[in-house]
Amino acid sequence: MEAESVNASRIEQLESLKSMQSTIHKLESALSQMTESGANTTLVKKRLLAVNAGLAVLEKIWENKPYPYTPEESAEARKVLVGLISSVENSYARSKAGSPQRTLLERRLRALKQAVQATDNLSATQATDPE
Repeated sequence: MEAESVNASRIEQLESLKSMQSTIHKLESALSQMTESGANTTLVKKRLLAVNAGLAVLEKIWENKPYPYTPEESAEARKVLVGLISSVENSYARSKAGSPQRTLLERRLRALKQAVQATDNLSATQATDPE
């Protein structure tokens, strides 16, 4: 998939927001199950925080909602999101063409890439306009 534009159509925006919310729900479920079983939850917690920040940055840009994360938190979230993109791309490569799973992964990839781009755009804005 090529780089995704933050200047997406409203339908694409809604799909990306829904995909990020779905990813958050999936990570929350995984965190709950892992906590109950006593597994190490560090990676899931990092990913959950990053996807929440990714959703927040998309909502900031597309819906003018407040963005509660510091530049440092944004930078850390960006690193984790880039790692998630790689993981989702691997799953995408193994998925069957035309399957519902592939569609879900396409939307998740688009949303994650848009979140990274939006984080970059917001960081550039914050660097030139510190309020």
